[in-house]
Formats: sequence, C-alpha cells, structure tokens
Amino acid sequence: MLLRIEDIDQTRCREEYVTAILEDTAWLGVTWDGDVRIQSEHWDDYRAALARLSALGVVYPCFCTRRDIQEAAGAPQGGRAPIYPGTCKRLDVVDRELRIGSGAPYALRLDAERALGLTGPLTFLDEQSGRTPVKLTHVGDFVVARKETPTSYHLSVVVDDALQGVTLVTRGVDLLDACHPQRLLQALLELPELPYAHHALVKDDEGKRMAKRDASTTIRSLREAGWRPQDVLGEAERRARLSGL
Repeated sequence: MLLRIEDIDQTRCREEYVTAILEDTAWLGVTWDGDVRIQSEHWDDYRAALARLSALGVVYPCFCTRRDIQEAAGAPQGGRAPIYPGTCKRLDVVDRELRIGSGAPYALRLDAERALGLTGPLTFLDEQSGRTPVKLTHVGDFVVARKETPTSYHLSVVVDDALQGVTLVTRGVDLLDACHPQRLLQALLELPELPYAHHALVKDDEGKRMAKRDASTTIRSLREAGWRPQDVLGEAERRARLSGL
C-alpha cells in the first residue's frame, strides 16, 4: 500500500489536512510502503509529461469559463457535468498566442479525437466490470493542466502511478469513468497499463453516501469522542458489509 498526498489544488489543500491524514492513519495502526509522495513537491515530473503531450500535438489552450461551457453544451446528460464542445480547438495559432500574451486565464485540454488517432483503440481492465473499451464521448477534450498549475488530476495520478510502481489501483466506483482518460494518457506517455478495482461506495445507516462534508464521521471527531482504533475499524467493517463491499 502506498500513501500519496494529492494536493495540486493549492486553493483547497492545506497543511493541517495533510497533518491530520498522517496522524489519523498512524493512530489507526495503518502502515504504508516507502515514502509519502506529495504531489506539490514534484511539479517537474508533471511538466515533463505535459511537454511530451505538447510535442505530440494533442494539447491546446482553452479560454472558456465554466459558464461558457455550460451555455455552449446545453443541458448535461445523465447528471454529469456538460461535455466541453471544443470551442477553443477551432481557434487559430495567432489568436491563441494573442490571448495567452494578454494574460487571459486558460486551461490546457487534450484533443481526445487526435490522441485516440495516435494510439488506436484502447481498453482497460477492471476487476468488477472486466475489459472495457476506452471511450471519450462522455468526457470530451479533458483538462490536463492550467495556466497556474502544470498538471491536472488525471495527468498527475497517471505519472505518479508509473513512478511509484503501482500494480493495482483500488478506488470507489464513482471514479470508474476516470479510467477512460487515464488509460489514454498512459498510452500517449508510454506508461504501463494498470488493472483497476472499483468498489461500491460506503453508505451511512440511512443508505446515504458518506462524504467528507459529513464532519461528524471524520476519524478526528471520533477520536475526540473517545473512540478507540478497534472501534473505528469495526464500524468501518460494519458499514462496508451494509454497502455490499
């Protein structure tokens, strides 16, 4: 088991959260292999990966705001966020350079169609759903970096998984769709293909998905209420059974 602090979003991530993760995990008696990888200490790794994508000609700047995307894409399908309609992909090179030179904020998106044209058909393997074809129709041209941050969730975890020697990615089923862009990035960057295991989400006694916003169920709050490590682990096992894990 590896421990990684995914803190590329510098506006939301705080040092006290990292401290709490390390302290609470140690208090539970959970151990991990190797050093803790802190993403914000490895910007050069992500810049190198981004440079490789740029050299392949599959990255372009997007100046659209979230409102622009919402208005252009129309109503989202199936409760998902609206798919980016490719507005800025149609901008010419001069227009892009002028906007960047003006200091306008932008994101860097991956041209999914062009990228798949380079890699050919791809699949990924999940222990629950089996071998699945990679499709980007529900994702579109996804973000791989921003003006102020040289990476994104998808790009950084793909790079980290390879550098850390990950052999199995285990996570909640709500991230199953993330396999599609991440498998594409693995192929483009010539990184190892990884197997996945997506489990059902843990729910509370009312059947509601547990979330970080439910402060009363944090390990820290349970510790302060007098719970012991074995109490927390026992409760986690009970809820896992209720959730079908």
